[in-house]
Amino acid sequence: MNRSLIWAGVVAAVLGLLLVWGVGSYNNLVTLEQGVQSQWAQVENVYQRRADLVPNLVASVKGAAAHERETFEAVTQARAQVGRVEMTAPYEDPEALARFEAAQGQLSSALSRLMVVVEQYPQLQANQNFLALQSQLEGTENRISVERMRFNEAAMAYNTKRETFPTAIVANLFGSKFEPKAYFQAQAGAESAPRVEF
Repeated sequence: MNRSLIWAGVVAAVLGLLLVWGVGSYNNLVTLEQGVQSQWAQVENVYQRRADLVPNLVASVKGAAAHERETFEAVTQARAQVGRVEMTAPYEDPEALARFEAAQGQLSSALSRLMVVVEQYPQLQANQNFLALQSQLEGTENRISVERMRFNEAAMAYNTKRETFPTAIVANLFGSKFEPKAYFQAQAGAESAPRVEF
């Protein structure tokens, strides 16, 4: 009788430890996933800041360079495309994140063309409103880079924990609740330095 009680106690202790470990692993995954979601919100926040700056930037350039209509339309269309991209947790789906990145890349490209237009108009470069908007846009681009990096770090911490044994057992038990998170990738051609010609 004493042996059966000892074995029952050992089994109960092992099951208790497994339960505590399982709950701890689950809670750790939830915490890391919340970190990914929080960081994604920051990414969206800085992209929204950029999208909000675009109309003011275009309006300040339009007055001085009215005949650059094609460039203004490209910027406006790219901004509208960014607004149409579904942004509900694209980090859950690598293809959705690629579409999001492509739309943001089009806006970046259109803004770059707008800045080239600006260089042709010295009166714009002396306009304090334009200079303030340009400075805000440059700061926002830097924030975007930082927030994307932080998002990738949060996704990496989550994905690493999710794939590490024995936490992978808990992640797989809950199936789609703990899916791997996608990463931001460099834009195509980013590995090559831009070519400068004089």
